[in-house]
Amino acid sequence: MDQARTTISKIFNGEPRSYTRFNLTQNMEGDNSHVEMKLSSDMDEEVEANGVGENQRNGQYYPSKLNQRSPKTVCGFVVGILLLFLFGYLIGYMSNKSTGKTEIKTDCPVFSEIAPVRPEVAVSLDWSDLRALLKKKLTTENINSNFKEFSSLSHQAGSSGDEMLANKIMGKFKTLGMKPWTDEHYVKVHDPGASNNRVLFRNNVVGTTEGYLAYSAIKTAQGAALYAHYGRAEDFRRLQEVSADVSEKVVLVRAGLLSYAEKVANAASLNASAVLIYPDPVNYQIKDNTALFGHVHLGTGDPYTPGFPSFNHTQFPPAQSSGLPSIPAQTITTKQASEIMSKLGGRSSPREWSDGMLADTQYLLGDKDDIITVEVNNVLVQKKIHNVFGVIKGYLDADRYLVIGVQRDAWGPGFARSTVGTSLLVELARTMTDMIKNDGFKPKRSIVFASWSAGEFGGVGATEWLEGYLNSLNMKMFSYISLDDLISGSDSFKAAASPLLYDLLESTMKQVSSPTDSTKSLHEQFAGSNWEKSVIEPMGLSHPSYPFQTFSGIPSLSFRFFANSRFYPFGTFEDTNQNLDQFTSRKTLALAKAAGEVAGLVTLRLVHDHLLKLNVAKYTTIIRSYVSQIRSKVESRQMSGRLPPTLTMQWLLSAQGSYDRAASALTSAIRNSDLDDMEQCRIINNRIMRVEGSLLSPYVSPRQTLFRHILLGSGSHTLAALLDHLEAIKGGLESADIDQFKNQFALATWTIQGCANALAGEVWDLDNQI
Repeated sequence: MDQARTTISKIFNGEPRSYTRFNLTQNMEGDNSHVEMKLSSDMDEEVEANGVGENQRNGQYYPSKLNQRSPKTVCGFVVGILLLFLFGYLIGYMSNKSTGKTEIKTDCPVFSEIAPVRPEVAVSLDWSDLRALLKKKLTTENINSNFKEFSSLSHQAGSSGDEMLANKIMGKFKTLGMKPWTDEHYVKVHDPGASNNRVLFRNNVVGTTEGYLAYSAIKTAQGAALYAHYGRAEDFRRLQEVSADVSEKVVLVRAGLLSYAEKVANAASLNASAVLIYPDPVNYQIKDNTALFGHVHLGTGDPYTPGFPSFNHTQFPPAQSSGLPSIPAQTITTKQASEIMSKLGGRSSPREWSDGMLADTQYLLGDKDDIITVEVNNVLVQKKIHNVFGVIKGYLDADRYLVIGVQRDAWGPGFARSTVGTSLLVELARTMTDMIKNDGFKPKRSIVFASWSAGEFGGVGATEWLEGYLNSLNMKMFSYISLDDLISGSDSFKAAASPLLYDLLESTMKQVSSPTDSTKSLHEQFAGSNWEKSVIEPMGLSHPSYPFQTFSGIPSLSFRFFANSRFYPFGTFEDTNQNLDQFTSRKTLALAKAAGEVAGLVTLRLVHDHLLKLNVAKYTTIIRSYVSQIRSKVESRQMSGRLPPTLTMQWLLSAQGSYDRAASALTSAIRNSDLDDMEQCRIINNRIMRVEGSLLSPYVSPRQTLFRHILLGSGSHTLAALLDHLEAIKGGLESADIDQFKNQFALATWTIQGCANALAGEVWDLDNQI
């Protein structure tokens, strides 16, 4: 050993001064330690460059001084080298044991001879690689195969057809190597019952229809007919302008432009007695006896367990949602509508309301003698439904996840409503698992694939899941992407999304080719001169992502391709593959692939990058716009004496400034941070994830006010409601309660301030300026 120590000393201190260098670095993915071991010599750098030593050139061997030493010296030298390698092996072993697999890189021929077995080298894919892989592996052939497999003529929520599709999806997820699970709920829904609902006009039955509206009030109502165009708020204001009283009337409205629930709520707010909804031929090209199906719950989820999950009704006291209507509502066919509308008397309707195409109809407003009776005999039943889930777990932050979801059920064939989205859900799951297994893709965060049931009753399955995990989801779930209603035409493209996702969606559109013009990207075809005005539409109750965004505070995205000139027959038995092909000019598969690429690229970007691609600065502009409008109206009302001068804008302006500063501070923190530091990235991501959830008002009950988001939700807690209240104060209306306004004003101010505090960081990072 003395000889070995002497030899080692010579190696480090004497000629030729060989040394061994160990370099321990943390792998980018966080699960591998990188151990790099090199042997080098000041006089012999070509060994590392070419793999050929000084002793061996041109195939000839030349003895060196080392070879002329005594056998003891040589023996000591060999022992020293072995000890060095033993020392290196122990370091590598201990690193490997503490952090997982070890990646070893070497270009030294001696090392290769000693350790010829190379461990698997982790493949790191950049963004261009991932984008190309997704586009290559997501194929129209696979999508078409899924269309055929998941098409079903009957799969209403809770039915055997619904369960059959759920089992198929479970099987697909298992085949892909996932461990799928289900979420079971017992929900209350309406069935049409044994006795069909009836409509009588002037005491005569007007045909029959199997269509119905779930959650309508179950009663009989009567009143004079009143035509109200689409039943929008502006339509009812127009009626008031021409002195047409809505009270106690049976209102007839066209289907389209807004949800059935909103039409009925608008009529009920003016004391209408009932609502009839029909498809006008100017909007719908369907058979004149085609029935319409839908629901009229002004909310989402099971309306008989508002704010809490429907795991078992027996453990909760009786309750019901405030969004359930108090008046009956019913759909009628085009033929039934013609029988009524063609015989209406009364005054002419506004000119733009008479553009319909009902046979022999002048679109008059109706007369006091045009009595209609609406009889609704729906039956409230309890059904067991299942949501189905599969997951690809992240390699770094497995407890942070994105959810891609779609409803599985439909009233009839539901090809555009559910089959297209379900097919893409399974194809995206297949594509991404294939990228992981065969191409080395390692998502940093997890991806959950969800198949919801009872979507036709108002996102019941999805909302019940959200209610069941309310306390944890907005701390762990960072985005939701809906695949519902993706394709109903090819003329236009619209998206409803959290402002945090705007930038990511825009960049994604630039990377996806148009399915109708291969020379252009989606952005070039649809963005126009102002991308947000051309593409973004307000997120409302009819968007499947709405409860994720406004109830749970999760940045969400819905998007769709659609036809400009007519409405697609969602919620009818004419929602078939053949009809969809007509609406898309035989481009359904190309559109489905483009939609899959949009959803897939947004997903990959959110799970691949170190930092979440969610731009918190986007809310700065929106908050500033609302505050500016509120300030202007408050000052105007104070000048007119309708608001006291003691009401100050100081604190709302301060909260707005706090959010501005917090967003800017986060941008600076990102710019000055080491993005290879995974812990630092996680801290920044946590701050980003707090924003959306912090915009949910903590001052209203989720049981009474489901959609608590103060910017995108609905209710008296929103900034939009403050503006409406200021308008009521201006007009001196009875609803203008000054104390109530001041209370709402204060609570909205502190909600914004709380969001700014959450974005700013930890409590020790806050001061009076944030």
